[in-house]
Amino acid sequence: MKKIIIVLIIGIFVTGIISVSTFSDQYVDAGSTKKVHFTQTITSSQDPGLGYENNQLALVLSPNEGTIYDGSMTFTSSELVNVVVLHEINQNDVKGQDTWTINENTIYGKSVINPEKKSGSIEFTGAGVALHSTNSKEFTTTVSVDGWIRGQPTQVLEQKFEFQKEEPSLLLSRASIPVEIPMHKGMHNGNEILYIITDASTKDYVNTISEKQEYSIQLSKSLENIPENNLQKIFLFKNGIKGDGFFGFQNEIFFNTPEQSDYSPLATITEVTWKPGQKEIVFESASDIIDAEKSGRIKFNETNVVVNTPQIKWSSNQMTERSDKQISNKMSFSGGQITDINENEMIVTFVAHRSWDLDGKTIYYIITDVSPIGPSKLMGVTHSQSISDLLTHSSIIDQYQFKNGIKGSGSLDFQPEIFNFSSSEENYNPISKIYLVEWHDSKSAQILQTKSDIDSFRDNDLITVSIARPSNSEYVINSPIVDPFQ
Repeated sequence: MKKIIIVLIIGIFVTGIISVSTFSDQYVDAGSTKKVHFTQTITSSQDPGLGYENNQLALVLSPNEGTIYDGSMTFTSSELVNVVVLHEINQNDVKGQDTWTINENTIYGKSVINPEKKSGSIEFTGAGVALHSTNSKEFTTTVSVDGWIRGQPTQVLEQKFEFQKEEPSLLLSRASIPVEIPMHKGMHNGNEILYIITDASTKDYVNTISEKQEYSIQLSKSLENIPENNLQKIFLFKNGIKGDGFFGFQNEIFFNTPEQSDYSPLATITEVTWKPGQKEIVFESASDIIDAEKSGRIKFNETNVVVNTPQIKWSSNQMTERSDKQISNKMSFSGGQITDINENEMIVTFVAHRSWDLDGKTIYYIITDVSPIGPSKLMGVTHSQSISDLLTHSSIIDQYQFKNGIKGSGSLDFQPEIFNFSSSEENYNPISKIYLVEWHDSKSAQILQTKSDIDSFRDNDLITVSIARPSNSEYVINSPIVDPFQ
């Protein structure tokens, strides 16, 4: 919260007795949520209340029409004192209860906390709070107050008011929602892999995969431009022994998993077909498949199709499941991006984050792989060094995260991210390079919703856009776009 400290000097409360200060219009309109919080040493003066002229009063929270204070106070005093809590009442409601007034026009009910003591703590609710001594000897007291104000107090004794004004915020509806994505079984060196498919580089494979898994994936033609050394291979079987594989035969075989330093979620598809007359077996490793192809038992079809296949579980590890399964609009990005891995139904539930494309259209994305390793551990996702090698590649997109300004559901607790691709065009890529947007004056921040907004405000020198470098390494995320509502 933004904190505004105001020091108000003692003013005229009644002519010649207690001084009064008024808030400027800037703070009268400062917002509906106001917190009073201070520690102050106060010297008492003659009680201005009618009939209490021989008493001393240290006014801690002064009364004002329409003001209610609620909180707690701790005090220590040089003399024995009572705590007095005042309550605003109408003259017609005075029916014999203790009252306090300075001019008979404005009357306050009075609660006196006995016995007298030199120190103590109380909780209070009322229109004013004071410390009171029944003798005429001046006393000094130090008080600490922590509470809230309802209404607009216009006079107080010298003290600090700390207004806690809610910072501007943008909390989109359904900012974080669950998305259930089908899992598939694969193999690597005899160990089972569970993985998902979110994107493919050709329309034919997008349609085929979407139909077979009954969940639509995204077309990303730019994946075809990813250099081969930044990809791994995945073998899909078009015939052979029946099984749980994508085409109804044995499981897919991967070249690597996150245990290997060259792991990549991006893979080129090699279709494998058994030649007639060969004894079909179940392969468990890529090396066995390559040997079988060299011996002429099977044949390869190098499709050049690139798919995004983040691995959920592999031989000895898995992506982190969140401990807090309840998905909410204000949930943290740390602690995991998955709430459930259901191996019986072969469904994984991700947190889908609401954001905007470059034209301001709403999109949802998930986070599966990250480089460098620090942010990947923080978010509980897979580390992939290979995607960081794509930083200079023109096919990946830019993602803009906001490090100050309007509070919201973005990954850094400010407004949602903006992606530099148009969902109505064919320039989408699931790999995004992270940039940070910082307002020069966060108090003047506005909601930015499009890439052109960012460009305009940067040109006007209102924001700075810089490359994100956690752990002194540039920040790259596998952030595929998903449709949570299909």
